[in-house]
Amino acid sequence: MEKHTENRTRTEQASEDLIKLIRQKNYTPGDKLPTEAELSELLQVGRNTVREALRLLVSRNIVVIRQGSGTFLSEKQGVSDDPFGFSLAGDHEKLTKDLIQVRIMLEPPIAALAAQNATTEDVEKLEQILAEVESLIAQRLDYEEADIRFHEQIAHCSHNSVMSNLVPVIGKGIAVFAREVESTEYEQTRLSHRAIFQAIKEKRAVDAQQAMYFHLLYNKNRFTENRKPYRTNPGESSLSQTT
Repeated sequence: MEKHTENRTRTEQASEDLIKLIRQKNYTPGDKLPTEAELSELLQVGRNTVREALRLLVSRNIVVIRQGSGTFLSEKQGVSDDPFGFSLAGDHEKLTKDLIQVRIMLEPPIAALAAQNATTEDVEKLEQILAEVESLIAQRLDYEEADIRFHEQIAHCSHNSVMSNLVPVIGKGIAVFAREVESTEYEQTRLSHRAIFQAIKEKRAVDAQQAMYFHLLYNKNRFTENRKPYRTNPGESSLSQTT
């Protein structure tokens, strides 16, 4: 028992030392970390301890291990996959409404910050994701995953670390909304995404904020309309109502 506790303490200490090293070296998401052998030497611990410390950081979404490539700083930056417990929510309709409200509060100012702070590289990456979204829309294919990445990239463009860590709220909000509405919207999504991107690219913060607000308000109205009870004529079965 004592040996197990000692090993656990050594692993935890090594993981904390590794986090300190990441800070000292100013690693950013996607950067490759030193090899196990190099980390063993830098941290003055055995390679088994390094391996266990890395596994601990993987479980905390701080690093990601790619077989054959090495260990990299995670894009999730230590944020758990479900930090707010959304997967346990029983009332999905209420969860969707609540997430839409939060997104309306958060994302327009994030878009304004993105317009102010985005670098050329940030905008290029955002444009690449937008092109993917538009291509999927043109083919009438599922664009949910690309849509999530578009909104997440806008948060990263803000260069506000707190905003970036709220990305799971944005991603979950999109995913839940997509499941709760009965039909996929294509053309308005294409137009609104293009307007948001153009404002960010041209550093028009007010326009970016407004475009994002209108985009989210449109989705809120879609959800509200989708939840209205079917209207039927006298003698007409509600099952005949088309969407």
